[in-house]
Formats: sequence, C-alpha cells, structure tokens
Amino acid sequence: MSKYTKEDIYRMIEEEDVEFIRLQFTDLFGSLKNLAVTTSQLERVLDNAISFDGASIEGFVKIENSDLFLYPDLDTFCIFPWRPQHGKVARFICDVYYADGTPFEGDPRFILKNVVDEASEMGYRIDVGPECEFFLFHTDDMGRPTTVTHEEAGYFDVGPMDLGENARRDMILTLEEMGYVVEASHHEDAPAQHEIDFQYDEVMKAADGIMTVRLAVKTVAKRHGLHACFMPKPKSGVNGSGMHINISLSKDGVNAFYDPEDPIHLSKEGYYFIGGIMKHIRAITAVTNPLVNSYKRLVPGYEAPVYIAWSVTNRSPLIRIPAMNDKRQRIELRSPDSAANPYLALAVCMAAGLDGIKNKIMPPESVDRNIFAMTEEERKALGIECLPDNLLEAINDLEQDPLICGVLGEHATKRFVEAKKKEWEEYRASVSEWEVERYLSRI
Repeated sequence: MSKYTKEDIYRMIEEEDVEFIRLQFTDLFGSLKNLAVTTSQLERVLDNAISFDGASIEGFVKIENSDLFLYPDLDTFCIFPWRPQHGKVARFICDVYYADGTPFEGDPRFILKNVVDEASEMGYRIDVGPECEFFLFHTDDMGRPTTVTHEEAGYFDVGPMDLGENARRDMILTLEEMGYVVEASHHEDAPAQHEIDFQYDEVMKAADGIMTVRLAVKTVAKRHGLHACFMPKPKSGVNGSGMHINISLSKDGVNAFYDPEDPIHLSKEGYYFIGGIMKHIRAITAVTNPLVNSYKRLVPGYEAPVYIAWSVTNRSPLIRIPAMNDKRQRIELRSPDSAANPYLALAVCMAAGLDGIKNKIMPPESVDRNIFAMTEEERKALGIECLPDNLLEAINDLEQDPLICGVLGEHATKRFVEAKKKEWEEYRASVSEWEVERYLSRI
C-alpha cells in the first residue's frame, strides 16, 4: 500500500514551500540522473506527463525511439535538507516508461521490480541491509578531487584521530531528516575510509536508499570541503570499499531463513539461497563489481572475498552467516562494491537465491577456516574456486549464464556487455603509472 496519495503530495508541497521538483532515475550503469521542474508543473508530474530524451542516456534507447516518460513513485517524495529553506527542493524517484504506457525494459528499477514480483509469487518478501563504504579525500585548489588525506585513523577510531567524524555525523543527520534510518556508522580500516549501515528494509526501498546515500554523502562532503569517493579501490596498499549486502526472506511475516532446530539456525530455504548465489556468482560478479577498478579490490590480503565459499562468522569467504541465535537470521554477501548499480546488483543476487530455492540447490560444506591462509593445494582439495580475476572474465561468465542474462533482459544485457567490453579494451590499451615507473628508466 502506498504511503502517499496525490492529495498528500499537493498538501506537503504547499505547506513546505517547495518550488522545485527533481525527477530522479538511474541509468544502466548506476549513475543518478534527474530532470528538474518547478511546482507549476506538478499536475503534469503526477499525471506521468514529463518526458525526456532517452537517447541521451547511455545504455537506454536509440534516437529513433527516444521519447521516454518519468512516472514518479510517490512514496519516494522527500525534501532535500541541504537546499534553501525558502523555495525548497524536493525529489521523486521515478520509473521509466515508453510513450504507450509500457515499462521501459532497460530501466534498472523495472528489472528489480520483476524479481520482487517473482519473490512475491513464491510467497516471499525480500529485505536487505546494505553496508555502504566510501573514502573522504581532500580536494585541490580548484575544487577537484584528489586521493590525498592527512588522516591516519583505522577501524572504529574516534576523533581527533577520525578527521571525518563531523562530516559523517552531518551525513547521518541529513539522511535521517530525509526519512532514512541509519543503524550504525564508523570509521573503516583504511585512512579516510568510512561506513554507513542502513536498517533492514524492503529490497526496492533499500536500492532507492543506496542511490540516496551516494547523493547525500557527496553533497555533505562537498560542504565540508571534501570529496566522497565510492570508487572500489582508489588507493593501492589499503583496503577497498565494498557494499556488503545483508539479505533475509520472510513468508507471512516470519523469517524464512530461521530454523531453531538447525545447528546454525539456518533453514533449508537459507541453504538453498546460498547454493543459488554460489552457482551463479561468477556471472553475478559482472554486475556487483562492474568496473575495471573493482578487480583491484578483489585480491588476496585486503579482506575483500576472493574465493567462492561460505561460512558461519568467518569473514574470509564470499558469504557469511553472522552469529544469530534468534529470528533475525540473515545471509551476508561480501563481494559487491560501492560502484554497483544497486537495482541491478540486488536483482541478480535475489534472483540467483530464488533459483536456489526453486531448484533446491544445496551449497557445498561450509569452510570455517581462514581461506587466505590456505595453500593452493588445500583450496583445490576442498573444491574452492575463485571469483573472476578481471572485468572481461566476469563479462564472459555473464554471457554464459542464461538465468542472470534473463534477469537483466535482452536489452540491458546487450547494452551492459557492449559498454563493459569497450571499457576493458580502453583499459587494456592504456599505459598506467605503474608501467611507466617500472619500465621507463630500465628499458
């Protein structure tokens, strides 16, 4: 059931002195876009009559059929706290439709909605708790981002060691003013690295929340003279930024992953869900880790998972079952990074888990040792495989997985694969600073 009606929107906009409305949507590659109108156009907004040129958005449509329309989700209405208090700015997150009223198949929100509908038909509600990691770097004299920081703080440090503490506090207050519940926040392992964790919510709301976090965090950081960076691995020699996804399923209001009789309190559905993700994880990785740079994070020695395994509490495998002795049982997927399109990432992960339930895919035995400390022979003996080594390998795995391609749909799969292969070719042809420093004076 919707939280707001059209009448509620009219009333709030008048009472709050809103003058501008931003109609936000997300492109195929996770970039937030928007079209701004004044409140004089509110009737057209609520009648789904605002159109835009879809050919201008990478991965959307060709110029021959470029008129797309924005359908606002009324429940995503909120006012930006950082804008003026007179003549305020509000936003809606929108779905994208063709002129004939059919959903645009390349809209990431539509792709996730299809998976939500599939789960609903199976009797499940999906809830997700994302952990968003990012760096706060200095900007140069021109206001451009750098990777410079004077900070030396580590895990859970506080001020004055944590120089980003005040900015992070303002980010949390801003997000809560926008209606989001922040469960926890802290300084991460690397200098200038931070994490904000959201309270569990329905999967679509969680995806909308991730996009809102990125906007709010970057906006507040800029006000503090900093640049918030969600790049997976902006600096060598330190941990990269992930976006761990905590997942739970419920049926008739009861946690479907919880079984008090199981040794680890995990139900059959929970085991099957893990099995489905592990079966499809190499293809999933192209979506959850979508940049060339993503694979600089997925290397041994920096806490990010490299090996396809699962465990209870042990943090070295891909999937972890946190220590839970009650009905809050959940599954934590540790490989996704902060550059992923949250709608697509959640869609493919949830679809893979549901596939595991439908086909009763049992995972292999849990690995309760530190996988990073094992020898290659020990890992082979246990049948532990690796995640893809690079973006091209992940894209090739994606193309060979009919389920994951089917979740994305023909349109999105084709555009996504084309763009990522082009990105790989550009990277392969570039000359890095590492190569120049290593070879220029020697050869």
